[in-house]
Amino acid sequence: MKMYFSNSDYLAYFDGFLNKLNLTNKTNLTIETHPKWINVHPAILTLAASLALQVGKDNVQIPNLTASSGSYLDSMGLFNFTSQKSPYLINKKDPSGRFIPLTIIKTPTEQSQFISEMIPLLHLPPEKASAIKYVVGELIRNVLEHSMNKSGAIVAAQYYKKSNTIRIGICDNGIGIRQSLSKFWPGHTKNDVDAIKWALTPGVSGTTTNAGGTGDNAGAGLFFIKSIAKVTRNYFMIYSGSGIYKLLLRDKRSENPRLTINPEDDRHSERTNAPYLHGTLVAIDLTLDSNLDEFDKLLAKIRTSYGDAIRLRQKRQYRRFKFI
Repeated sequence: MKMYFSNSDYLAYFDGFLNKLNLTNKTNLTIETHPKWINVHPAILTLAASLALQVGKDNVQIPNLTASSGSYLDSMGLFNFTSQKSPYLINKKDPSGRFIPLTIIKTPTEQSQFISEMIPLLHLPPEKASAIKYVVGELIRNVLEHSMNKSGAIVAAQYYKKSNTIRIGICDNGIGIRQSLSKFWPGHTKNDVDAIKWALTPGVSGTTTNAGGTGDNAGAGLFFIKSIAKVTRNYFMIYSGSGIYKLLLRDKRSENPRLTINPEDDRHSERTNAPYLHGTLVAIDLTLDSNLDEFDKLLAKIRTSYGDAIRLRQKRQYRRFKFI
């Protein structure tokens, strides 16, 4: 397998990263880097770490590093996933206030500890921290409950001062969204993109066919996270199997973006022919100067939309059973 880290690997340009991604050879992983410096979304780093776990430390190579790119990858913890030694340990940077290095989380206890330690590192005020805690917590919980993979969730985050944005990535080597939903929703999992969009639909759970899920899993997490990204006008992306769904930015002149039940109705891009990923990669950007200050109000708005969607689906389901 081969990856290339450029100097502009953001979600806006994810297609460019995909064009240089090769996942066909499962026995080794080579990570090439830009000759001068790299600028990589944390989600791409979690993908690299996830692939490194698949092939094993001894089969990962990161050749031709520059001082800038090598130091960055060392600080983000990528060398922990390869037997290759970092040449930049002496200059290792303090992550405080800037980034959360690659971290593996396998249990709910580790999840709670990670979230409690993450916020102080990023120096976030309470009104901003709530949104970050919610997003990270939901993404990790999804992996632990649905991926069926013992290697857990790989998480990383970074703060970008110029844009005042937190970028978050999480990846796993699990069964993927399509297989996770196929038992209870075979009609909505014809391909990976259909499965991703169905997983983003409010009330859809991989544990039941009931609208609204179960008491333990209400099928709300991904819908809420996508809605947070939409209302705050940020990118959000899911990559699983050969499918990719990416929420695109909204026109900033629209003060109150409308929350939609069907992810097909959101402004988005999708791909059905991406290099096949065994597992799931989720990425989100959160701009801290957006309305995250009123996070409780934002969640209340999303809960209302979620409740309306569930009632509509239950009503349609009732009518279908009544007239058969």
